[in-house]
Amino acid sequence: QVQLVESGGGLVQAGGSLRLSCAASETIYSIDDVNWYRQAPGKQRELVAQFRNGGHTNYRASVKGRFTASRDYAKNTMYLQMNSLKPEDTAVYYCNSPGVQARGILYPGDYWGQGTQVTVSS
Repeated sequence: QVQLVESGGGLVQAGGSLRLSCAASETIYSIDDVNWYRQAPGKQRELVAQFRNGGHTNYRASVKGRFTASRDYAKNTMYLQMNSLKPEDTAVYYCNSPGVQARGILYPGDYWGQGTQVTVSS
């Protein structure tokens, strides 16, 4: 079963930066589209950012101008650069993709990362 693997979370002071990464668990697969979600304790999961194949991006209003979604084609890795972090950004962050690709074939599905904790202190 193909899964997405995330890394890059941690503890940072307000105003600091973190970069999250997301990639398929098997190197032969790549992801072209990614949804970045986050979930704080006691709150519903919310969509934070989207990266579409071709570089099109969308952002939640509260993170626009601070977060940037991108892709490293050479590493088959998606990134979420988070700058000017605020305490309200504290949450578990998840990457999600509607499909993975290998050898020119698309495998539709609902692929999720395991989540990575981001904690921003005041």
